[in-house]
Amino acid sequence: MDQWRWMTAEALGQGIAAGEINPVDLTEVFLSAIDAHEYRDRIYARVTHDRARAEAKAAGERARTGLRRGPLDGVPISWKDLFDTAGIGTEAGTKLMEGRVPDADAEVLENASSAGLVCLGKTHLSEIAFSGLGLNPMTATPPCINDVEAVAGGSSSGAAASVAFGLAAAGIGSDTGGSVRIPAAWNDIVGFKTTHGRLSLGNVVPLCLTFDTVGPLCRSVTDAALLTAAMEGSKAPDLTGATLKGVRFGILNTIAMEDLRDAPRAAFTSAKERLQNAGAHVEVFDFPAMSEAFGYAGVLYTADSYAWWRDRVEAAPDKMFPQILERIRAGRDVMAADYVAAWQRLQVIRADYAEATAGYEAVIMPSAPILPPNVARLLSDEDYYKAENLLALRNTRVMNLMGGASLTLPTGVPSCGIMLNVPGGQDDRLLRLSAAAEQALA
Repeated sequence: MDQWRWMTAEALGQGIAAGEINPVDLTEVFLSAIDAHEYRDRIYARVTHDRARAEAKAAGERARTGLRRGPLDGVPISWKDLFDTAGIGTEAGTKLMEGRVPDADAEVLENASSAGLVCLGKTHLSEIAFSGLGLNPMTATPPCINDVEAVAGGSSSGAAASVAFGLAAAGIGSDTGGSVRIPAAWNDIVGFKTTHGRLSLGNVVPLCLTFDTVGPLCRSVTDAALLTAAMEGSKAPDLTGATLKGVRFGILNTIAMEDLRDAPRAAFTSAKERLQNAGAHVEVFDFPAMSEAFGYAGVLYTADSYAWWRDRVEAAPDKMFPQILERIRAGRDVMAADYVAAWQRLQVIRADYAEATAGYEAVIMPSAPILPPNVARLLSDEDYYKAENLLALRNTRVMNLMGGASLTLPTGVPSCGIMLNVPGGQDDRLLRLSAAAEQALA
């Protein structure tokens, strides 16, 4: 039964449908693994034993009577600790919300539960989700699967670790500047950033409402499609027959290919060659206005975040990790006119980017220019923390700023991913392209 911990969510669902896997047994395998794991308390903020067992029992009965609600009915997954869970603490990785217990589930969690998914518990994250590193000295810092002395990537750090260490079939996270894709890339799994607005943010603790998105961290592109559909209450797209023959990929040279460390550069080059061997055409292009767009990120992100968090932060600033406190407080100095002007200009740049990339099926780039940094050094060197945090989120932030959908795939090189990016609203097309790329990279 231990092998169930390493199977895709799709395969587990198929096993349940075939009568080969009992959801109760499956859930107990995961709960036992979590409870016995040396990093349990660094990965899970809370394990929801009672809820998981009740949901698994109901899923088992549905399977027995032929009334399964969907392909993932009975599959156990984890949830980042900013998705509200009725009667269960949801604290967003911060002591500012310590003891907070909501009375209703987040809408995406409610939809997933209605589709039969089993909630194993809530995973740790960067404080208030405002870092791409996954370092959180205020609560816990999950380990990276490839180096337990390094961060797992953020902000959905525990979500990624729960999957990578075999403590959940999949994890649900959020992505505002890369918070699904960075931890997925650094832990060698799939991470899917959906288009902003596709999945509900209802009863999800926000970081930045104008950029926040919900997305899965999982073992395959098919899993990403099935989990997204479950959270949306829709049907997943058919990914069979996806091919790269004749597909045109563009490589964004501006910003995304600058200052790459050796391993991410080599991994991306190898991945690109495999995509080409599968029939894809790849060319490099520049988009100088992307540098201007990045210049607006500080204004847009911090003002939006501070607007929601201001009262909580200023009531108890000593409860926050100083690096996160400094980042969010930058928003209090943003003038309303500057915020509006930045959004107006960004919309123009988005339109220009859409025109510049219209000839490509997708834009590809390394998921991150760096490898996971060491925890001890991040805690002891403030300048190092700031530099690595900005680099970690640099490439992923492109699609948050451009309003697109994005998915990271493992390249086969530890903690190095390749990212496929498409315009907003083209999530299902991205999943088909990514399924074909996944096959080419296998």
